[in-house]
Amino acid sequence: MSHPSVSRTGRTVTGLAAVAACSAGLLAAPAPASAVPDPRHVPGAPRAAAPYPDLAPRPPMGWNNWSYYMCNVNEKVVLDNARALVRSGLARKGYRTVTVDDCWMGRQRGPKGELVADRTKFPHGMAYLGEQLHRMGLRFGIYEDVGTLTCEKYPGSLGHFREDAALFAQWKVDYVKADGCNVPVPQGRTKEQAYRDLYGQMSAALRATGRPITFSVSAPAYFQFDGDSVWHRVIGWSAELGNLWRGGRDVALQQSTPAAKWASIVYNFRYNANLSGLQQPGRWNDPDFLLAGDTGLTRDEMQSQMSLWAMMAAPLISSTDIGALSPAAREVLGNERIIAVDQDELGVQGEIVQQDGSSAVLSKPLRNGDRAIALFNSGDSPRTLSVTAGAAGLPDAAAYRLHDLVTGHRRHSDGDIVAPDVPAHGTVLYRVTPE
Repeated sequence: MSHPSVSRTGRTVTGLAAVAACSAGLLAAPAPASAVPDPRHVPGAPRAAAPYPDLAPRPPMGWNNWSYYMCNVNEKVVLDNARALVRSGLARKGYRTVTVDDCWMGRQRGPKGELVADRTKFPHGMAYLGEQLHRMGLRFGIYEDVGTLTCEKYPGSLGHFREDAALFAQWKVDYVKADGCNVPVPQGRTKEQAYRDLYGQMSAALRATGRPITFSVSAPAYFQFDGDSVWHRVIGWSAELGNLWRGGRDVALQQSTPAAKWASIVYNFRYNANLSGLQQPGRWNDPDFLLAGDTGLTRDEMQSQMSLWAMMAAPLISSTDIGALSPAAREVLGNERIIAVDQDELGVQGEIVQQDGSSAVLSKPLRNGDRAIALFNSGDSPRTLSVTAGAAGLPDAAAYRLHDLVTGHRRHSDGDIVAPDVPAHGTVLYRVTPE
């Protein structure tokens, strides 16, 4: 990696102690959105039409093996989790893209330079895997890297973009996640130029196949600590080359401590919440996987991540053992009221409208004129949180209907939006309708 404190997107997390140290505070969030230097990326300003097809009109939803299984992935793991998505009803609720992350391939390319599956892990090959997923009504996602090697040192696509894209199309892949480990920077070029060139080559190769393949770009994750202006500029061209992009550190892995998992969720929320001005409908900021189901997270912590990701119109991509979900985790992931906020047709990322050192209030306009209001307590003690209707962006009204999207309870308010006794690490999410 280019920076020792940055985890490889889709890879082992480093520096979690530093994350934990600042997880309780929200005011120190990195990369304020006001630092955007390019007027094309200022909220409300016109953006140049992206050449990559608009293949993700709503935030993608699905499952990826990495955070939970890492390289312990194989055909059985993928298909068992796919069947569990269908059996649990989560697929029906939108979790339909099943993506195989790093370590699926052999260490060497085949005799014609082609990528080959690890036959021990995937004895029937990747085309077979895709066929089985499609038979279940699911979509097939796969991982590669634009560099010389993937993050776990398997063959990268550099020098093979057209061949690899054609092979993915032959396998009927629907979604490609392209990482950015081991990207060489040629003499006389900047790091940004090198990344933009290679991601541009993969983007063009995927388009040239004629198959509609959703493209997830990981380039911004490698620039989070290179300065706000560069980071935001990389997000800008990532939106031209693909449909969604990773912006920063990986969420914690399964073997991490509960505290480290919670710290990584808060950290990823903090940086992603500041990027609302760089997102637009069909082009999504991706703060990484949902951890609901991971051992050690409380119900409130799982619910907070789900609610905050929905408020940010983030991809909802689970990374856990779907077949072993607890009832609580299944309820969190399957809450259709909250999924509807994430998948709202307006496609707007909610913004922080109020915050202090241990809380944040987000507001997100919805297609029918309602607003979703999230009141997040990142601190370690329960507290009452509130925001005025005006501060939340609501129009003047005689009263407001508040629908608690977690509990389903409904009540009225004549002005302030109040969430009494929000538990530690908890979030109350209202759908608010002016009367």
